[in-house]
Amino acid sequence: MNKAYKVRIDRVLKYIEAHLANKISLAEVAEVSHFSVFHFHRIFTGIVGETVNDYIARRRLEKAVNLLIFKTELPITQIALDSGFSSSANFSKAVRLHFGFSPSEIRNPDKVKDSKIGKISSKYGKDFNPSDLYPTRITHEVMNTFNLEDTNMKVEVREFDKRRVCTLASAGGYEAEAIYKAWDKLIDWAVGNGIKPEEQKRFAFAFDNPTVTPVDKCRYSASIVIGDDIQVNSPFTLSEIPKGKYAVLYYKGHPEDAIKAQLSIYSDWLPDSGFEPDEFPMLERYLNDARVDGYIEMEIYVKLKDI
Repeated sequence: MNKAYKVRIDRVLKYIEAHLANKISLAEVAEVSHFSVFHFHRIFTGIVGETVNDYIARRRLEKAVNLLIFKTELPITQIALDSGFSSSANFSKAVRLHFGFSPSEIRNPDKVKDSKIGKISSKYGKDFNPSDLYPTRITHEVMNTFNLEDTNMKVEVREFDKRRVCTLASAGGYEAEAIYKAWDKLIDWAVGNGIKPEEQKRFAFAFDNPTVTPVDKCRYSASIVIGDDIQVNSPFTLSEIPKGKYAVLYYKGHPEDAIKAQLSIYSDWLPDSGFEPDEFPMLERYLNDARVDGYIEMEIYVKLKDI
């Protein structure tokens, strides 16, 4: 892929994410990309794998459903309006069409009697069940297996200094092969810049909830902490982990079950913590090589702000 094209499309994706609550036109995002409107749509679809309208609609719905799950105190109408829908009726229709369930069913999975197969299944091949999204249900089901009874004791609040990092996005979202490919390339780059594997501090930016977003569409970036003297060039990106308070949970187990530990922070710890999550994405700090050990050992970081 042409590096300049990728940079310009990445700029568009960031713009869309920041303006999901607003009406976004094709001409508007084409201007952000500095491509002509005529060519932009084809370039975007070719690189992202979705049309501009489909991408915006999916991201709006995913963000709204996460609010339904994690912000239960917010009325459905408020979530609808805050997510860029003109009314709660239009919001409900869009949610049911995409996920196969209404907003109230997603909030109350025990009351679900019947559902249709949503667009998320027919288009993205992703099974969707609101029971799997509800963090309290998930954590209760795995309490004994993953020993999460003392989650409140395991979560620490740590002050974290700003870190300068070199990042590389996974080309296939949360798919294991794409993640490992990104890490191999980034680790080799770090070694080439004088950072030995045993000295590398490895963090992943996990932007999306894979229980809502199709795995290959989830945004994931591998990152390694670097010094101020190291230069970063494409395809790598210079980024930053900001200073602040973070909730940190240690996890050791199967990689596919890590989502349950992550959600436990939101369902079991945050409500009584005196904090709420900041807008910064969840971080995973890896402490081992899962391909060698057969399990993953990591710390899960959620940036906090006072309520």
